[in-house]
Amino acid sequence: MSSILALDQGTTGSTALVVHQDGTVLGRGYREFAQHFPKPGWVEHDADEILAVTLEVAREALAQAGETPAGIGITNQRETIVVWDRATVRPVSRAIVWQDRRTAERCRELKAAGAEPDVRRRTGLVLDPYFSATKLEWLLRDADLRSRAERGELAVGTIESWLVASLTGGRVHVTDYSNAARTLLFNIEERKWDETLLQLFGVPRELLPEVVLSSGVVGESDASVLGHSLPIAGLVGDQQGALFGQGCVEAGQSKNTYGTGAFLLMNTGDERAHSESGLLTTLGCGPRGEPVFVLEGSVFIAGAAVQWLRDGLQLIDDASETEAMARSVADTNGVYFVPAFVGLGSPHWEPEARGTITGITRGTNRAHLVRAALEAMAFSSSDLLSAMLADAQHTDKEVNIETLRVDGGASNNDWLMQFQADVLDLPVERPDMVETTALGAAGLAGLALGVWQSVDDFLADRKFDRFEPRMGAAERAAALAGWRRAMDAALRWAGNQ
Repeated sequence: MSSILALDQGTTGSTALVVHQDGTVLGRGYREFAQHFPKPGWVEHDADEILAVTLEVAREALAQAGETPAGIGITNQRETIVVWDRATVRPVSRAIVWQDRRTAERCRELKAAGAEPDVRRRTGLVLDPYFSATKLEWLLRDADLRSRAERGELAVGTIESWLVASLTGGRVHVTDYSNAARTLLFNIEERKWDETLLQLFGVPRELLPEVVLSSGVVGESDASVLGHSLPIAGLVGDQQGALFGQGCVEAGQSKNTYGTGAFLLMNTGDERAHSESGLLTTLGCGPRGEPVFVLEGSVFIAGAAVQWLRDGLQLIDDASETEAMARSVADTNGVYFVPAFVGLGSPHWEPEARGTITGITRGTNRAHLVRAALEAMAFSSSDLLSAMLADAQHTDKEVNIETLRVDGGASNNDWLMQFQADVLDLPVERPDMVETTALGAAGLAGLALGVWQSVDDFLADRKFDRFEPRMGAAERAAALAGWRRAMDAALRWAGNQ
């Protein structure tokens, strides 16, 4: 068997790929699923629907491939939590999504109480609703759920943990280091659940999964689920999966993923970088899937802004239209779009920010708005890279980024990638296969199962398109100044709440 089934469970949809040993995709499936917004700032998913959609696309990919893979690798939207009944393997509520802002007030209370410095020292994260702990704390306000949790009747996990439990009939309850590190409950120095944090957030230890390596067999799927009993051998959070899939396994290597959000990660190896610029320290994967330190910047809304233009405003019918529309106008006619629909992530960490569009005149048309949404992805990523380079100077290793590797659905947009190179004044490299999140999960599973012998073997056939910067310095400075002005407007609005 010379292929791996990679399950990529994302924020708005699930993808399944059967990846051959030579890097080709033998089979593929993709479906979106429902987003639930019960109150402003709240975002929920139906965990049962996620499972059903994921299994549907997996069966589709397997049918196309026409062969039985060696095993399964899973990558997932991070920080989203599911609580389920251990006996029935059924969720007890909707999943609370990473974008959800319902615990913003609780995070402010903890900050006011002086908890953040110690939390950051232990976890590498900040006190923000983005992360899992306050979501779980919110769910456990229910007295019945809390008592059931304390009796060991319930289990909690991020989405990969939920999928593993479902694939194995509830026999296996695990998470990997890259996902555990996103919960605000895991000590990234000691590599274990932190008792002080469990007490802070009131989380019973009985709820939590065992933490395992990202590459290694954790169990086998039931044959009744996918038609074959397959070893589950790779688990990784989506952004760390993309970092591994891009081959960024050594200190100083970095990538940017344009998905629902945008996520810039830099591998710092065995040295933890302490950010002074609002970035996060977390855990990713080394050459064999072992945990290493990673510096990360997170933009909550990137490609989701284009989805909003499609579904909310109905300005476009499909995201593929945006490239031609951006090219159809010389510029945005002074329009800037800060898509802070669910607050701002790195480096601002302002949960009360909301989407802001500035510079609209009677001359503004839909092409200007579409172009401004694309430009926002590039400007936000430029902010992250600037912060990351500043933080990297606080390590003992010299960091010099010569190119930025990119992936994710929006990276297929040539206009956007050229604009990204222009505002960064840095070459941008895009691999021939931009689904590197799924590819990373496949690689981690394949290393454990002998499909690939090393990360170099795994990456051997990769090819890249390259975008060289061509914008003049004065034009770049003016564009970035306008973006900073728009960002300041969004932050001022949030500060008046």
